[in-house]
This record gives sequence, structure tokens and C-alpha cells, in this order.
Amino acid sequence: MKVAVLSDIHDNLDHLAWALKWVQETKAERLFFLGDFCAPFSLDALGEGFEGSIDAVFGNNDGDQFLLSKVASKFDHVTLHAPLAELTVEGRKVALQHYPEIGKRLAQSGAYDAVFSGHDHLKYIHNFEDCLWANPGEIMGRLGAPSFGVWDTVDNSFSHIEWQINS
Repeated sequence: MKVAVLSDIHDNLDHLAWALKWVQETKAERLFFLGDFCAPFSLDALGEGFEGSIDAVFGNNDGDQFLLSKVASKFDHVTLHAPLAELTVEGRKVALQHYPEIGKRLAQSGAYDAVFSGHDHLKYIHNFEDCLWANPGEIMGRLGAPSFGVWDTVDNSFSHIEWQINS
């Protein structure tokens, strides 16, 4: 299964629309969001724009968690987890967390097959023993080109998809 991994929208709906278009191209069946919707309308756009299961954790810029929860309740396919999501996907143990400092420690723990974190707006992939730890970068586009990632549960691999000039 392919899982799209997004983080740090920060209310940039144009970049989110670009990402969701490309998420469809990847044929992802599920989506993980790693925090920082910012305003609840970003969650609404995400829920409207992706029909598969969405698991999301809160970030440090998701101030109105009550309203975000209310928006999420409109969608049967959106689940909010706070502050950590521990999931089993296709037999693999997965953790979602906004902060990379925590994500790294989760990956080093040996308890997971894959850990995904955001927050610092940087793209990276690391491996600790048999655990993949990845950050998809940012939808916002503040520190560079907007990007997201695709996790392949079959081989536990991760790849980045970055905004191109003609996207």
C-alpha cells in the first residue's frame, strides 16, 4: 500500500491543492498528516480533497484543537490523534508525531517499523536498525519548495515529491 505523508500546511491552500493532485497521481490509499494545519479550514480542505483514510496529529500551530476536532467530525475518514498516533498499517507498526526530536527517539526505540515527524519543514530519510524515520518536508513552502512524501508499506521505503516549476 502507498501512504501519502504531509506536514505543515500553515494554511497554504494553493500548495495543499497541488499536493493533493499529486497524491492522487501516486495512487495513495491512505494519508498521514503530521501537524500544523493552523486554521481549521486547512483540515476541511484536506478532508474534502482526499477520500481515503486520514490519520493526523496536532502540531504546535494548531491552536484551536476544539474547532479542528469539530471539523474532523464532519468526515468519517478523518481521525485526529494527539499528541502521538500509534498505528498498524499492513502489518507494520507506525508512529506519527509532530516533533522530530521525539520522532527520532521513537525510531531509535526499536518499537516501530516506521516513524514520521514534521515541524522543522525539512525533508529527510533516516534508518535506525529496521526502522524508517522520515520527514516529508512542508506543504507551506516557507523554507524551500513545497513537498510531501510517499511511504510504501511493501518494502518500507519512502520517497519525496517536490514542487517543480511547471507543477
